[in-house]
Amino acid sequence: MKSRIPVVLLACGSFNPITNMHLRLFEVARDHLHQTAVPELKLLCGADILKTFQTPNLWEDEHIQEIVEKFGLVCVDRVGHDLKRYISDTPILQRYQHNILLVREPVQNEISATYVRRALGHGHSVKYLLPDAVIAYIKDHNLYSSGSSCKGSSTQNNEGKTS
Repeated sequence: MKSRIPVVLLACGSFNPITNMHLRLFEVARDHLHQTAVPELKLLCGADILKTFQTPNLWEDEHIQEIVEKFGLVCVDRVGHDLKRYISDTPILQRYQHNILLVREPVQNEISATYVRRALGHGHSVKYLLPDAVIAYIKDHNLYSSGSSCKGSSTQNNEGKTS
């Protein structure tokens, strides 16, 4: 690995509940940036967030442009998503594609927060899918279970996946 450089990554998403794959985004992006980039501030996102830039009235065009033009994106791929198509189908992303770094996750995994909430709602184990501290918090606060008053809301894309 080349000499390490300072990297600041800002991420958005529901993280509801936070999974190991959410945490993995930072690791994959950091490793890639340490090998290829100069120090910068970038928005870190998964493929599902990149796809939301196409959702009418979800993002203001000027906000997308400011993020991508001034800072850029580091987008980690996910099974079932076509990052290059999302960019080519979105005029602002296409115009600033030179500021979008697509990073391949070397360990593909289809875990999603939607899947985790569903498993918890059915009383299934999520051990090794979530950090132990998150599992303990969910149990202590009776979250996402069939008897819970808060089963967790989500904003789902058309494929039913959230991050």
